[in-house]
Amino acid sequence: MPIPITMPALSPTMTEGNLAKWMVKEGDTVSAGEVIVEIETDKATMEVEAVDDGILGKIVVDSGTSGVAVNAVIAYLLEEGESIANIPTEKQLSPILDDEKDFKEHLLLSNACSTAQDAFNPITNNDKRVFASPLARRLAKQTEVNLSNIIGTGPKGRIVKNDVENVIAILPPKDILCESSTKQSSSFIQPNVPDYNEITNTTMRKVIAKRLVESKRCAPHFYLTIDCEIDELLRVRKELNAKSNDYKISLNDLLIRAVAIALRHTPNANSVWTDDAIRVYRQIDIAVAVAIKGGLITPVIRDVGSKGLVEISSLMKDLITRARDNKLLPEEYQGGTFSISNLGMFGIKDFAAVINPPQAAIMAVGTAEERPVVKDGKLGIATVMSCTLSADHRVIDGAVAADFLNTFRRLIENPLTMLL
Repeated sequence: MPIPITMPALSPTMTEGNLAKWMVKEGDTVSAGEVIVEIETDKATMEVEAVDDGILGKIVVDSGTSGVAVNAVIAYLLEEGESIANIPTEKQLSPILDDEKDFKEHLLLSNACSTAQDAFNPITNNDKRVFASPLARRLAKQTEVNLSNIIGTGPKGRIVKNDVENVIAILPPKDILCESSTKQSSSFIQPNVPDYNEITNTTMRKVIAKRLVESKRCAPHFYLTIDCEIDELLRVRKELNAKSNDYKISLNDLLIRAVAIALRHTPNANSVWTDDAIRVYRQIDIAVAVAIKGGLITPVIRDVGSKGLVEISSLMKDLITRARDNKLLPEEYQGGTFSISNLGMFGIKDFAAVINPPQAAIMAVGTAEERPVVKDGKLGIATVMSCTLSADHRVIDGAVAADFLNTFRRLIENPLTMLL
């Protein structure tokens, strides 16, 4: 029987991807391990290898197709003795979400409010008319999604897990679904709207939106800001860079080092929340927000606590370069136990960042600028940088957050202690 090749899930957050380019054509013989297709995820372009030997009998999804759902059939591989005639005749097209509005319309039908409300009516175990996988049924039951209102994208119209997840991601929360039919419908039909240009949401933009909404909705954020005088830090950086042409340490490199040491001093800030326990990580993996075309990405430096400044600097430069070229591997931007977001280079004095789930904290770094300061009763001028910690109050209490920030400031204002 022909082997279906499906859209792979190349990261935990991936629900759809773009089929960038087929590396083989119909009729070609392929071997297990051979690169057959390039897939664009929300973060990078990845090469996908064949897992079986055979002949590429039929390409279902063409090169350049956007919004192909994970697990959707994209091609068929023929085994020995098989021909194109053995491939199922029914269309095995992948669900293409070029516009989320199309997907919403097929879910909400003619009445946006009533159908959206139906989608959250609990399903019953004895509903024999719905063809769904066991995993899809279990997820639907847990989230109170009615399977009868979902159009399946699996073989022969079967509802799969990804179909249920797409509904959950698109529909509003149950408690704010619908106050009235008129109000709900107005979100889709808005009279007297001025002219506008539409920018189609990329996969990356959708993932960013989903994760940030999840973070603000689920994690009770609180914020603490501290001002750090960095004149001594800048002096030490200048001296270090003058000692060799083999490296150039940035202010960001020093901040990463200081955060790692502060987390080692305050390990409870290096944690995540789970329903059963708070996980306090022994290893410090710091994710650094990097702006790229169409969004941002957070490459991760692993085990920062064991690395020196030169190694941190070299790793960070390499990660940033490959992030902006969409060349990072999934393991290089997934995970992380703490995040840093620096907008100081854009002249931003201070800001509060959104926590990167499932992490429990992110530090936002503002610009370094000369400010008036009072020392020993005398007015002077110092280079000051404001840093704001956004923390998940389920995991980190105010005293813990304050301890982390004060430790960080001591390191920044006495940078030689970071080199010990």
